Amino acid sequence: MEARTAAYGPAPPAYGRRRARSGWVDAMMDDAAMTSDILRAHAEKTEQNDRLAPECLDVLREAGDFALRTPREQGGAWASTEAVARRLTALGRACPSSAWVVGTCVTAKNLASACFSRTEGVFTDANLLFCGSGLPGAQGTRAADGVRVNGRWPNVSGCEDAALASLAVLIDGALSFIVVPVAELTIDRTWQMAGMRGTGSHTLVAENLLVPAERVVGAAPAMFSPNDQMLYAMTVLGPVLGGAQGALDVTNAMFASGRKPFMTAYTRMGESPGARHWLAEAAHLVERAEQTMLVIAKETDVRELSDVDLPRLRMALADAARDCRAAVELLLDLNGASGFRTSNALQRFWRDVAVGSRHPHLNPYLGVERYGTALADVAEG
Repeated sequence: MEARTAAYGPAPPAYGRRRARSGWVDAMMDDAAMTSDILRAHAEKTEQNDRLAPECLDVLREAGDFALRTPREQGGAWASTEAVARRLTALGRACPSSAWVVGTCVTAKNLASACFSRTEGVFTDANLLFCGSGLPGAQGTRAADGVRVNGRWPNVSGCEDAALASLAVLIDGALSFIVVPVAELTIDRTWQMAGMRGTGSHTLVAENLLVPAERVVGAAPAMFSPNDQMLYAMTVLGPVLGGAQGALDVTNAMFASGRKPFMTAYTRMGESPGARHWLAEAAHLVERAEQTMLVIAKETDVRELSDVDLPRLRMALADAARDCRAAVELLLDLNGASGFRTSNALQRFWRDVAVGSRHPHLNPYLGVERYGTALADVAEG
């Protein structure tokens, strides 16, 4: 448990007041089942509302999940890549959308920490929910009292419930970042998707927004180091892997229920050698994806990655995402048409995994392309 404590850091103030006994990580691990139960119980509500249910927001905030990447000196965790990956996977097993919003908060806070001094009031509350986008969807014009910003940022997960947004902006043609209250932006509800509906990944809009100079900073190469890019990829893969684990949980419960394969002489699913084989194959794919994720997360935490490491590891993460998709397809076949009932959580996990695994961080053909390019450059070089 000492290693986990080191990974997560000291307790955020709000959580520490609630449970002051043996540290934040011990409490988070003890409450993991309770957190998952609440997320699972409100997953359908989250999806129907296109945003996290209030009950989910409350339990995530209380558990300290929004402080995973708040700097330690500001009362947060500054969690390691491995710790982030493990936690998001655990949350995604109950509700991939909830895990995704937590992951977006990790990314946005990591960017904010890289951009701004930790004494400038950005992290006034360790448990604030951040959202953000690294896509420079807006233009900034310098003014005497700051920068005037106009533009749109699509696909900003959790924006309806976030307090602050870390956003990329082009100023005089140069990539810059701003941190602004979401209340000063307009939300265009453009997120209409088959899966990951509960992430509420709508479009943020700035209309002649004045951003004070102290909340504007130019981008630096260090902000996009290979290690940080692997952290960002983990915030995507973790919820996807968790969704595949959740689909496996549903299928295991189906096997335990005594259900039999229809139109056969079997009295239960486990009597079928084919069903046992497919269950084992699906479980193996999920386990392989998890092993790939954790090996890469640990590598990211222990050394500085090179520019050649990055495409190699991203290709491996893309393979892990494809393992998750393949596993869920097998589980759907085992469940049959009943797996597509809207009351069956399996179809939600299927849709969430299908959408989440196709994020650009997990793009398989670009992963192959970039790794091949890197290897060719080294060979020629």
